[in-house]
Amino acid sequence: MLRKLSLARVGLTVGGILTIIGFVAYAMDNPTLNLAGFFYGVPILLGGLALKAAELKPIPFSQPTPPEILSLREEKATPTQNQIRKDVTRYRYGQEAHLDESLERLGLSPTDEDRPVLVAIREESCEGNYALILEFESPFISLETWQEKAEKIAKFFGPGISVKIHAKEDNQVDVFLISLGNHQDN
Repeated sequence: MLRKLSLARVGLTVGGILTIIGFVAYAMDNPTLNLAGFFYGVPILLGGLALKAAELKPIPFSQPTPPEILSLREEKATPTQNQIRKDVTRYRYGQEAHLDESLERLGLSPTDEDRPVLVAIREESCEGNYALILEFESPFISLETWQEKAEKIAKFFGPGISVKIHAKEDNQVDVFLISLGNHQDN
């Protein structure tokens, strides 16, 4: 639950409330609440604003995960698949985009403007194995480039991962990260 909570929103709310209390206390000539409101409220409010500026929202699931896939995930997902799923479905701070460093290391992000953007994820069964599908919007990286990098992607996210690349309409690419065996290290 805390992974789905925006720290920026918490900072803005708490800081805003304390700052308002400080202003009201000032108007009512209550120096103790006035000082507490200003000395705690304003910095927390500014911290909330700073977090909001650096906030990267969670990636949604493009379709709900059925219960049978959840049990398959528990049985066969690799630690790397679980970590990717958890990382992209929570708020992040100080990053340009989800998986930006990974894409750069894989040679799929020549510049920030050309970087593929992760727009959604989904989970499926692929030949009886758990598959985490990363759905990218990739107008500047060709399907051929993605396919050339498939082996490198498998090594990067491995061990125990195979990769399939599928093209969709409108410059969209699905990257299938498929578990190869039984991994119960969740």
